[in-house]
Amino acid sequence: MRVFVLIFNAGTDNEGIHTIRVGDRNTILMFESEDDATRFALMLEAQDFPIPVVEAIDAEEIKEFCQSTGYDWQMVTENSALMVPPEINVEETDWKPDSEIDQTQTNTQSSNQESPPESELSDSELDSIRRRLEGLL
Repeated sequence: MRVFVLIFNAGTDNEGIHTIRVGDRNTILMFESEDDATRFALMLEAQDFPIPVVEAIDAEEIKEFCQSTGYDWQMVTENSALMVPPEINVEETDWKPDSEIDQTQTNTQSSNQESPPESELSDSELDSIRRRLEGLL
């Protein structure tokens, strides 16, 4: 059976699936209707959440993923009561929006250019290595 889920950064190495927190468990919502999934995605966007992509996927594949990661799943049937995102979102996700990754990489590259990384070796260890290398010449 084909269902619709919400994917962040679809098609990238930083892909993430939307879950809701039920108690202490993560739950993936599987929508029977693409329209319902799209409405839910728009409500997330209204909460200043990164914009997810609605993606069709086989329900069994989602269930297998949930079993392997310890997540739960919930089927949102078509024409059921309107599903509304929780008012409180987690502060930090397991993935980062692509824009944050780009920013982090830019900051890392510019900070690497400004100052060389700190050495993990002490001065005496470096002197010892330097002497041994000079002895090879």
